[in-house]
Amino acid sequence: MLTQDDFKPVTLADREFFTRHYGQYPQMHSDNTFTNMVCWNHYAHYTYAFVEKNVIIASTIGSVTRFRPPIGPRNPALLRSVIRLASEVSDNEPIGLIDPDTALWMKEICPGINLVPDRNHFEYVYRASDLADLPGRNYLTIRRQVNKFRRNCTHVVEPISKENWEEVKRFLIEWCEWKGCEGDQVLAHEKEAVFFAIDHFNELPLSGIVIRVFSKVGAISLFEKLNDDTALVHFEKGLPDCEGIYKAINTETATRLAKNFTYINRESDLGVAGLREAKTRYHPHHMVEVYSLKRDS
Repeated sequence: MLTQDDFKPVTLADREFFTRHYGQYPQMHSDNTFTNMVCWNHYAHYTYAFVEKNVIIASTIGSVTRFRPPIGPRNPALLRSVIRLASEVSDNEPIGLIDPDTALWMKEICPGINLVPDRNHFEYVYRASDLADLPGRNYLTIRRQVNKFRRNCTHVVEPISKENWEEVKRFLIEWCEWKGCEGDQVLAHEKEAVFFAIDHFNELPLSGIVIRVFSKVGAISLFEKLNDDTALVHFEKGLPDCEGIYKAINTETATRLAKNFTYINRESDLGVAGLREAKTRYHPHHMVEVYSLKRDS
């Protein structure tokens, strides 16, 4: 019987384990990636259990622990065990980030189970070529903004490497001062996550680029392979020193990723109205839909 004692913290030492497991069971949602878990561990306190060739992930935010469905070969008994444990220790939403195929399977195993769409965690997936080339009328305004940036701002693009890590961290400090991270809990946690990514860049499956504007780092992007046809952009940040720089870092990132990937996952909007509008403006090809198990009231 599955218990909380079966779970252990996700650490940097687990990278090879997750790489092997996800090689067999590719992920579609960013939140299950190893990079996401270790970078956000200070906030979400990720743990996992490996039971009968399945990985079960849990996260604890504040005092609430929530679970993910098993990742591995379909095992009805294990699924029931996860539902039982989650229902015992969690709140009224004990299991989340359930992909559509798993949701159908869960309903077959447990008829009457209450699964509801979790729109705030739907992820936006774009054609890489669209973000790189900005074709047609749909991207006319964005294309103009990128072209204006390129005309008005002397810039170069370079990969993130140990040679510029310290400059990137100074950029992040300046970005946080501009955004007011210390007065915004979400941004403060994000600052810590990005710093972890840079401090452990060589220990993570990450790549990245910077845009230098007038020789100073003005924007950064961090990304990785999510699965065979999709890249995942974890972080994109820019300073307001030159108009259009956010559009430019998006396009420069996509130009590089389009060489090897059909799609780019740019994560969810978390229900933030302005973020939802911005992500929709780039015309996603499709969404990564997820469901949550809701406890019957």
